[in-house]
Amino acid sequence: MIKLTVVYNLPPGADHDEFIEWRTTTHQESNMAIPGVIKSDFYAIRRAWKMDDTPYRYMTEAYFPDMETFEKAFFDPDYQAGLAKSLERIADPIFLISEEVISESSE
Repeated sequence: MIKLTVVYNLPPGADHDEFIEWRTTTHQESNMAIPGVIKSDFYAIRRAWKMDDTPYRYMTEAYFPDMETFEKAFFDPDYQAGLAKSLERIADPIFLISEEVISESSE
């Protein structure tokens, strides 16, 4: 499994409530419409361990079945054009692409 994790902030002057409304509706629907996406999660970061303040306020995760599916969808020119538009709403993004090595659940 491949996970795309994006941590980010809002630009100065951005409206938090307006962003949350957009991120949890329109943008969430867009994320789930990406070909191959299995799951997409959005988080508001509350704390960072051993730090007075967290360097990022938000995190998005999107899961893909394999690297080929991820790369085909993520690097598609049309997707990249839409992503560029979405990036106008956030600041300081870091995109991490990770490959699952082990996964366990207590359930």
